[in-house]
Amino acid sequence: MFSDSREASGDQDATSVDLTKSSFPVISKLFSDSPTKHLDDPAYYKKALGNENESAQRLHNLLAKYLTCQDPKDRGVYRQQLITAYWDFSQNLALRSGGGRVEPSKRLALRFGIILPTLLSVEQKDLFAKVVEDNIYQEPIYYLDEWFREIGAGKIGPSSTDEAKTTRKDESSRMQQLLSKAQGKLQSSENLVRAKAEERDRAETELRAKVDAILVHDSVPGFSGIKTGYTDAQKRSIGEISESLRKLAQLDKELQNFIKDFSESEGDVKSLQQKVDSSGGGTTNVSGIQVEFDTIRQMAKMTCGRQGNHFPICTREYLHLAPRELGTRENVIDTLRWIEEVDPEAYCRQYKSQLNRIPPFVILIPSYGDIGFCWEPFDRYNRVTSRGRIAVPMYGKSLRVAVLTAVADLRWQVAKEKASYYWMEEGLTGNYYQWFQTQKLKGDVKEYFINDYLLWILKESEGIQKLDKEVRKVFWRYIPFRQETKDKLKLRAQVYQELCQRDMNRAMSDGY
Repeated sequence: MFSDSREASGDQDATSVDLTKSSFPVISKLFSDSPTKHLDDPAYYKKALGNENESAQRLHNLLAKYLTCQDPKDRGVYRQQLITAYWDFSQNLALRSGGGRVEPSKRLALRFGIILPTLLSVEQKDLFAKVVEDNIYQEPIYYLDEWFREIGAGKIGPSSTDEAKTTRKDESSRMQQLLSKAQGKLQSSENLVRAKAEERDRAETELRAKVDAILVHDSVPGFSGIKTGYTDAQKRSIGEISESLRKLAQLDKELQNFIKDFSESEGDVKSLQQKVDSSGGGTTNVSGIQVEFDTIRQMAKMTCGRQGNHFPICTREYLHLAPRELGTRENVIDTLRWIEEVDPEAYCRQYKSQLNRIPPFVILIPSYGDIGFCWEPFDRYNRVTSRGRIAVPMYGKSLRVAVLTAVADLRWQVAKEKASYYWMEEGLTGNYYQWFQTQKLKGDVKEYFINDYLLWILKESEGIQKLDKEVRKVFWRYIPFRQETKDKLKLRAQVYQELCQRDMNRAMSDGY
């Protein structure tokens, strides 16, 4: 029925949502066996800064002063000026990336913050040379150059901001918004079709069972080949069959109407998709890239925090990472997969009693921050199937913790948006907030939740009791482990046995 939909077609890219996927792929190789030679190019620095405006010259002058300065106070001044100069220069790289592929030195400068390869150690250069360049797994995890390319092509809309809309006149952005709305309507129509088709299947199964029942007869004693008449139960089934047929005809009529609505919605999506492709093809969404660049700059600050290291250039002075801690696409996918194994509903959103797995866009920020976070839980124009957006720093102390904080933030915001006006009363956020109030705690409730989520995934999943008893009850119900994990935990301690018993009680009362 849905053979022409983007979900079912083979032409699937990382921007589209495939509801048939149940998990992230297993990463066979975290790094490439064929390292690139770009960082060994003697002209790398010249190529990275070449053919740019005056921001490149200013960056060069400040970098030279910073590297040769001996006075700590003056060096601190140059360092601060260098941060601003780098971001001014990077904006040009973002615009170039938005227009398509750029030369390797400029791409790596934007992707990793590598302006001058000699600032790295030999081991670090070898490590970056082995990073897989392309998105071979087609998962929604993006380096900055790839992210700006998708924004420029109109495949992804700029991240939402609290400021007034600056892209209203931009045709590509307007079409992207209309496309998001149409895709949400299409998914709603598809869900209705599937639900009605399943209801009709159940009705047909019941009808078949009744027909089979009335066709069963015993033999009449003394008469060879003669069957007995209908029993009272069979006679009642005959009367019920006529009612079942009327119900079946009504279900079929409703299904045909839903299929018609789906076809119309699918036509709208295809038409808008063509307009988005044409508006992005040949003309780059410059205003969208400029808005997104300002957003990314803000994201970089947030990954570091107010007291963090905001220096944007990749250098051995600050880069102290094991290969497994580097925020590459493969390492992040591997971490996201591990989180989903512990928290199977981490990337799921419920719509009309159906749980859809919709992993968020992950933007890899080349910063020395330790904080991952959720920028938006989903597109405001398509709440059904749009992806959320999380930012992950690439050079933090612990990649696992950075990704966990981002997923925790995503979980909180999705639950909060789902509860809407009642977020302090219902669901995950409501129950956690009520505990927060009874404890008379001060500060941001979301920060407490994120810290507890880390304990839930890292400690409680292994049977190490670190959470408050009431928080454990809330998480057990609204952030459930897999059943095999629950079965393992109930053998560890009495508290988990009690929680498993509460699950059984809720299931029996149909209140789960």
